[in-house]
Amino acid sequence: MAAVSPSPRTVEEIFKDYSARRAGIVRALTYDVDEFYGLCDPEKENLCLYGHPNESWEVNLPAEEVPPELPEPALGINFARDGMNQRDWLSLVAVHSDCWLLSVAFYLGARLNRNERKRMFSLINDLPTVYELVTERKPEKDKPNVDSGNRSRGGTKRSIDGQAKTIQKLEGESYEEDEDEHSETLCGSCGGNYSADEFWIGCDICERWFHGKCVKITPAKAENIKQYKCPSCMKRGKQ
Repeated sequence: MAAVSPSPRTVEEIFKDYSARRAGIVRALTYDVDEFYGLCDPEKENLCLYGHPNESWEVNLPAEEVPPELPEPALGINFARDGMNQRDWLSLVAVHSDCWLLSVAFYLGARLNRNERKRMFSLINDLPTVYELVTERKPEKDKPNVDSGNRSRGGTKRSIDGQAKTIQKLEGESYEEDEDEHSETLCGSCGGNYSADEFWIGCDICERWFHGKCVKITPAKAENIKQYKCPSCMKRGKQ
């Protein structure tokens, strides 16, 4: 049987699918944890935890067809349930769930080009992982805080520019630390990597970062913006 080729999808469609599946899994491992725990009976066959595009979750046997329509989650999560501390077991399931969510996203994005894949991962990476939420290392936020953009990326105002770096250095933070912090930042518009010699600005709504040139914002213009909304958030606000 030949593998099923995923139909062409946009970055936004894939991210929406990822977010919904992730929401279902987070619910299973946090709010519905007692129900999830009860379904993972070690006496049953190999079970998997699935997150669905409608934000629901399910504990079930793996797909019988080979290869499956989508990558399969970790097999047999129920077998370890009674052999370890419940919190540790949930954390283990969370780690495997994070891996599964990424594998599904990149499977659906098999036809994306290099910049699109970068942009997709940037969107995904802006969310806390399931593991971080289950272990309470990073709280989930239903709505971004209006002021969060001013505190993100090491508190560099809204823009990652030379002036912001100078302010941080005077406060005792080294330039090298700032450079490392932003080394994996990708532009929410073009997917390009962060560069210290380019002006960047962060959206106060979705908390993504952008090349100033990509969103047509100059350093001078940024100084007069009290709350910056990226083009996508501006469009959503008008709907």
